[in-house]
This record gives sequence, structure tokens and C-alpha cells, in this order.
Amino acid sequence: MDKENKKTKGLRSKATAAYEREPAYDKIIEARDVMVPMRDGVRLCVDIFRPDAPGKLPVLLAIAFHNKDLQTPELADFLPPQPAWSPLWYGIIEAGDSKYLVSRGYVHVIGNPRGVGKSEDGGSDKWDFYDLIEWIAQQPWCDGNVGMLGISAFAGAQFRAAVQQPPHLRAIFPYDACAAYGDLFAIRDAHPGGVLQTMAYLLEHFSVIHGGHRRPGPLSPEIERLWKEAMANPDYKIYTHLYNVLTMRGELAPLAFQTLLNPYDTEEIVKETEENFKKIKVPVYTGSGWYAYTYKMHLQGAQNWYYGINCPKKLLFTGPAHLERPFHTLHDEILKWYDYWLKGINTGVMDEPRVKFWVMGANQWRYADDWPLPETQWTKYYLHSWERLRTEPFLPSSRDAYQEPDAFVQMPLTHTTTVQRLRYMTDPLADDTLVAGPIVLYLYAAIDQDDTNWIVILKDVGPDVSVRTAREGETSVPANLPERELTRGWLKASHRALDASRSKPWKPWHPLTREAQKPVVPGEINEYAIEILSTANLFRKGHRICLDVTCLDVPAGTAGLTTVEYIPFHVCSSKTVLHKIYHNEKYPSHLVLPVIPRS
Repeated sequence: MDKENKKTKGLRSKATAAYEREPAYDKIIEARDVMVPMRDGVRLCVDIFRPDAPGKLPVLLAIAFHNKDLQTPELADFLPPQPAWSPLWYGIIEAGDSKYLVSRGYVHVIGNPRGVGKSEDGGSDKWDFYDLIEWIAQQPWCDGNVGMLGISAFAGAQFRAAVQQPPHLRAIFPYDACAAYGDLFAIRDAHPGGVLQTMAYLLEHFSVIHGGHRRPGPLSPEIERLWKEAMANPDYKIYTHLYNVLTMRGELAPLAFQTLLNPYDTEEIVKETEENFKKIKVPVYTGSGWYAYTYKMHLQGAQNWYYGINCPKKLLFTGPAHLERPFHTLHDEILKWYDYWLKGINTGVMDEPRVKFWVMGANQWRYADDWPLPETQWTKYYLHSWERLRTEPFLPSSRDAYQEPDAFVQMPLTHTTTVQRLRYMTDPLADDTLVAGPIVLYLYAAIDQDDTNWIVILKDVGPDVSVRTAREGETSVPANLPERELTRGWLKASHRALDASRSKPWKPWHPLTREAQKPVVPGEINEYAIEILSTANLFRKGHRICLDVTCLDVPAGTAGLTTVEYIPFHVCSSKTVLHKIYHNEKYPSHLVLPVIPRS
């Protein structure tokens, strides 16, 4: 350790500096398919990669239901890191770079939970993470210090393990954290606003999750009741591939089946989660990427865990492109974190600002003391006539108080793939405008049915040097302007109820429970507080801030398929719906953006 301290001392004094340490070990000792007994006798199957050298070292554990046999160093030798746009990118290769970790003095253990892969099944897995970590700590090659790594499902396991408080777990690095409120695809984090997305279905069909299909069998009376209710849902019936999941009664795509059957949050889940926040005592470095707004639970989960826990914590947001696979990105940051907490090296990681995030538009890192940023100026942009977006509020008793609403009609996916929308845009910006943090749209609207899905999209449009006048060629915004989608928000209209005690002006809290759901009275004007998932973007001078309001999205392929496994489509209405949006003094529809001062 003294030698390693000398190597790193004084090298990285700045908070923004990268961290690196030279490899110290050349060869790896491998132990495959090691069966580890749990307290009830069921055995988990793990692979162990450690330096070919005597002595005890700290251990980094990665465990998830993704196939451990795809996380090996030899597969990485044949499959160099693939960017997100590569046809060979495969999301589940995310347990970490064994060669990198082992060469720098860590033991890398990779396993599957009970009932997955080669791990045995039966019994309860409640204390498996605790038991596995404590077994690792007693091995002759472990110095008693255990951390965890891996992204997505591997990250969700880290939080579950930390809640169990195993004595030898010293710190975790759950990047692309899974849902905080409930299981992996829990409604609150994975389906914001109660609008159902199809990622679980897509992942299960991409063989991401271990499973087998049997003949559909009987269900319990309660599940049978929910099953009959789901089978009668007309919105499910038009998505026949999802309806097929229901007819198979849980034997096909069980995660999607559970969501279709019971697409609600519960107060019990919320209370249990809030109690779990209090149980996490080890240091946590969590985060996600701006790409994750498409499937939500990683971006939402990371923030909800960060908000809820009270321990040494850090938060990281990377850029708009998904991390390469096999997972190797961020390993310098992982090394800096664990060298500090597991090896006792003063890497300076806890002297840095708590939050690090990538700013799109500027394409650079920025640092902050907290999230949302303490210096945030919450700025209202009002939806206005002629689909304009303005910071000026509506004046009392003035002529800008338009009474007639804007409107669009959306036919269902059974009739069209054309997505109707209303688009609201600012004028070209006079100055660069940095937006970073959570976002919300307060929308006053009426529909002619008892429900719809509000889908709102924030975009960066431009650059635009045009002006709008009555002269020929200047009456409209040019149609060919570049536009870049930043993030989206969703809200099922029947889930519009708010929990005032948990809501913040920048983060509305919808109960999303069966009891709180309330059909819309056709024609009634309601306020909809629509959470738009966090982002960070520099809107350059001459660009426009753009908000699209719609209610439909379309699978990227045909026959209910999609071209990208982690960009799911949503279950939308089977009816034609008229949407009216109001914007005046009485109904001041407005977007709230987290604008960061230029200084």
C-alpha cells in the first residue's frame, strides 16, 4: 500500500483530473463455476478472477441475472468494445473489465443469483447478497474489504446488498442504477407517470433474462382476478404481441406479464423504499447517462437513490450515447473510488465536488455541489399563441389571454403511424443558455375521452438565423432546421393526482396507485403536472428551446418490434382522442426549466 501511495501522491490535485495507476500484476488465476452455499444450503455459481500472486487483496463483486459466462476476459478478447450504434453491441456484458481490475490489485468475482444460469434454485434469496459477501470476506485471497461494481441489473444488486448491511461491504458503485421504488421494472421509476413502456418485453425477447417456457397453468385467485381484468383492457388488445404475454399466463416474458397485470405503485412499496434509504450506510457512487431517459429506471433510480440516502455519496451523469460493451468505461473513476475506500489510498475522490455531469451542446464536463444544482434559477417558459414559448407571463385583463385552446387529434396505432403534435418554441436565443436538472411541464388541457397518455419532448432546435415577418418566405419557422431530442416526460391522464407532501415544484409526485387513479371527465379542463426526465444541455445562442406535446409513439420496427432493445415504445390509447391545450391568464400552461447562471 505504501508503494501505491507513492505512485499516486500529488498526481491528481485538481477535482477535474483523471485518475490512473499503473498495473501491478501480469497474470490472472481463474476459478470457474465455484458453488457458494447460502444459509439454507442453496448454492450460487460464481467465477473468480484474481492476480497470480500471494497475499490478500480487496474484492469487487458483480452479480445479476445476466449470464455470467458472457462477462469473461476471453470474450472481451474476441469482442473489442462496441459503441452503442454497433450491431454487435449487447447490453448485458456489464460486469466490468476483469483484466483492468485484476492487474491493479483487485479480485473480481462474477456470479448469478439463485435460480439463474448455473446457480441452484428453490427457497428465498432474501439474504443471498449478504451471505455471498461474507463468504468472500473469509476466503484466503480476500483482505476483508469488499466492494461491488457493474451496471444496470448489476447496479440494482448493489443497492439491495447495501440495504442488507453485510459487515464486510465497504462501498458500492452502482452506475445505471435500477429502480429505487420496488423491483427492476417497478412502476414509479421504470414507467414515469404510469405510462407503460415495453422494455421488459423487449429484453426478455433479446434473451437478456434467463428463463424457460412451460404450459400455462392455474393462477392464484387474486392473480386470476387481475389477469381477467388485464385481458379485458382494449389498449392491451391492439398490441397483440403484449396480449400474447397475457394469454400465456406468466410463462412468456414474466417481467412484462407482471407489469401488464398490475401496473400500479403501492403505498407499501413507497414506505418500504423510504425505510431502505435509511439502511444504506456504506459510501455510494451512483449515476447514469442522458441516454437513459429512453428506458427511465436507470436515470430515475440513480436520482431517487441519491435523494433518499444519507451517507457519503456522489452522483455522475454521462453523455447521450450508451456506454460501450463489454463494459470498460468509467474504470478510472471506479479505480479512484475503490482505491480510496478499499485500499486506503488518498486519491482525492472525496475532495471533489459531489456531482459530475456531461453537458450536451457544450460537450464538456461540469461539476456541482449537489443535484439539483444549488444555484439553479427555476425559469418558467409559458406556452403561448401560435405555438410560441415565452418567459413573459400572461398579463391580467389584457389581450394576450387567449380563451380558445390549441388542439390536435390523434388516431390510434391501429389506424396510423403519423404522430400528431403541438410544437412550442422560443425565438432564437440571444445568449447561450445552460439547462441542467429536473424539468416539469404544468399543462392545462381537456380531452374528449376518459384517458390519454401525455408525452412531451424537449428538443434543441437550430441554429436559426431566420426572422418571422409578413414578407414572402419569412412567415414561418424554417422546416429544415436541425433538431436534437434531449429528453421526454410522460403522464397517463388518469394518474394526474398529486401527493402534495412528497411533490416539489420541480418534481411532481403522482401516487400511481390503483386507488388514486381517476378517469378524466371528457371536456373537463385539468392541470397535468408532467415530470420531464432530467437533462443537461447548453442551448447555444441562435438556437431555440422546443417542446413537442403529443400522446403516441411508434415501434421502430414492424409487427411490434423495435430496432434498439433499450429504446422501448409505450402502450398508448386504442381510441381516437381530441386534445385541447389551454394557455392564458386563467390556465397558464408553462414549462419549468432549471437554468444555470452563466457565471
